[in-house]
Amino acid sequence: MPNTISEGADPLPDPLPAKITIATVTYNAANLIGRTIKSVAQQTYPHVEHLIVDGNSTDNTLTLIHEYQKANSRATVPHEVVCLSEPDEGLYDAMNKALDMATGDYIVFLNAGDTLSDAKALERVAEQTSGHPAVIYGQTKLVDLAGNILGDRHLSAPERLTWGSFRRGMLVCHQAFYVRTDLAKRTPYNRSYRFSADYDWTVRILSIAHHRQLPTANTHSVLCHYLREGLTTANHKASLWERFRIMCRHYGVVSTILHHVWFLTRRVFR
Repeated sequence: MPNTISEGADPLPDPLPAKITIATVTYNAANLIGRTIKSVAQQTYPHVEHLIVDGNSTDNTLTLIHEYQKANSRATVPHEVVCLSEPDEGLYDAMNKALDMATGDYIVFLNAGDTLSDAKALERVAEQTSGHPAVIYGQTKLVDLAGNILGDRHLSAPERLTWGSFRRGMLVCHQAFYVRTDLAKRTPYNRSYRFSADYDWTVRILSIAHHRQLPTANTHSVLCHYLREGLTTANHKASLWERFRIMCRHYGVVSTILHHVWFLTRRVFR
């Protein structure tokens, strides 16, 4: 059972190890899901729930997931592996389903093709759960479709993450952004955004943390390998415009324009 964290309450003692929910959304992802599954299965941290929300795949995705569930049941220290497969209304609808299903103390989204950085990634996250920070975060490396590491993201996680940090863009990759599940459940993804609802969601989570004076915790480590060829990358221009609108909504038009001017100037004179 997950630890109970009352919304907005003072930090409580930690009578039980934190349970971490990894949520993976799939649709016809047979060529990618294997490495994501493997990265979760190899975690040395035992208190893991892996939710796989599938959009009723027609390829071999479900077969691979069922094989994963069977192998997990025979593991020395099995994780909880739950799969829901049914039609959905897109990526963010499926992610909201995962929020509803999650039973862990913290949740992170790790989609098909993305992987945890190494076998001890969740141990490093769990080490930061004392005091129940609103968000636990870390760095990310980019990989290609073959899983080869391409390097670090252009934006890197700040030493201290606050609501204002994301004025400079999405400094923390969504796949390295672990959120207290009680806060996440009360903050569903805004499905009116097609490509950047994850950016909007992270800003809203940090806004809640700011107003309730809840801390964030930096693991000071690489937590995930992110597949560069994702939905946002494939629709890069539309995603940037949508993100600009989200920034204007949260930070104001003038502030957003000034930060974009600063960003462009830095790129030109680097």
